[in-house]
Amino acid sequence: MQNLLNELRTIVGNAHVLSEGDLSAWEQDWRQRAHGKALAVVRPGSTAEVAAVVQTCARHRAAYPDQAVSIVPQGGNTSLVVGATPDDSGRQIVLSLQRMNRVRAVDNANLTLTAEAGCVLQTVQEHALNAGYLFPLSLAAEGSCTLGGNLGSNAGGTQVLRFGNTRELCLGLEVVTPQGEVWNGLSGLRKDNTGYDLRHLFIGSEGTLGIITAATMKLYPLPAAQLTAWAVVPSMQAAVTLLGLAHHHLGAGLTGFEVMSQFALSLVDKHFKQLRVPLWQDGPLCVLLENSDHESEAHARQQFEGLLEAALADGCVTDAVVAENLSQAKALWQVRESISLAQSQEGLNIKHDISLPISNIPAFVQTTDAALVQVIPGVRLVNFGHLGDGNLHYNVQAPEGVDAAAFLREHEPEVNRLVFDAVTQFGGSISAEHGIGSLKLHQLEHYKSPVALAMMRSIKQALDPQNLMNPGRVIKF
Repeated sequence: MQNLLNELRTIVGNAHVLSEGDLSAWEQDWRQRAHGKALAVVRPGSTAEVAAVVQTCARHRAAYPDQAVSIVPQGGNTSLVVGATPDDSGRQIVLSLQRMNRVRAVDNANLTLTAEAGCVLQTVQEHALNAGYLFPLSLAAEGSCTLGGNLGSNAGGTQVLRFGNTRELCLGLEVVTPQGEVWNGLSGLRKDNTGYDLRHLFIGSEGTLGIITAATMKLYPLPAAQLTAWAVVPSMQAAVTLLGLAHHHLGAGLTGFEVMSQFALSLVDKHFKQLRVPLWQDGPLCVLLENSDHESEAHARQQFEGLLEAALADGCVTDAVVAENLSQAKALWQVRESISLAQSQEGLNIKHDISLPISNIPAFVQTTDAALVQVIPGVRLVNFGHLGDGNLHYNVQAPEGVDAAAFLREHEPEVNRLVFDAVTQFGGSISAEHGIGSLKLHQLEHYKSPVALAMMRSIKQALDPQNLMNPGRVIKF
């Protein structure tokens, strides 16, 4: 192994091959559910260096199969499914892309931005804004997650119902293959009907088919106004009704529609006293809506007022407030984005990132809530998420006073089975935006169709026959 490390130091420099000291920033996942042991953390600074590192590791793996060195690509290390953490074998290279953080170009006429995979999402957003454009991908970890990780997991976020997942925002990729070759697909074309669309193989593949090193992403004109409203709804069915009214009144201006249960908001109120959580005690659910208008703020406010008047008359909203300025709007979004952190403060919980046809969500929630309460009396349900695109973060917290770690050990398999069986019953997916990683690997084998799994294995075999890239993630191989 020492010869391999010496070769890697020659490629990227001594300072960028870390094999000693505290490597926990790379070896431990964000939720602290897993802690591995890397052979080394390698930090290339260019696509050419990434390619050379992969070539070297592939050659070493072929020459010394008994040592089975492999590569774990890593961006901001914010995976929620243990998708970018090394195992404990001491034979995996964590290939960190954080040094590859340049925005290479902005094409004003083509409305595109090309950036390297290690660019922090917030940096991409700010670069677009400084150029006078909107890059709409937005999620709670945007201050630390990276563009490559967003693409590798096909991240969603709060504006999917208008702009789509990261997949829909990407026009081209630059990828290093498991053989160390570079595919330059950074064309920025919106139409290219010349065979298989290769970018879609790598988006959402979680680093198992190759390493995304750069991407060309869509930009959008900045809206003339953005308004945010917070509404109390009496039921999940009422929230779905409100969503329909919002589509009717706001059209394409509806860029955010988040649902939050009363218990989820109570955790924010409990653990972040400095945040003002509006109206959370007035109903079982609250909804956060965003209206992005390309005409004027007056027009946006008029649309919002018309929507809320119709919703109050219908009874699907019982009370509502509209942010009067940007500061108030940011405060409302901060409450929504603090739910995950508040859960962490409350203790470990069983997370579910699921998607369902929006029409089936009320029945799913009613059925699954009742089943969980029956099986585990006193269980607390933290239900929130992107109702506008059918994505719920349906999380299960231990009963009050019960040790959270013990609760996970005793109940996680049972809870997962119950929730995922219900998701399947109602026509949904066990992973909406977080991916599979290693945490959901066994569940995917159970809930994905055998035909789909066979095709996925065929793709993995064709592109990465050595199983060099992120083994033990997404697909058993």
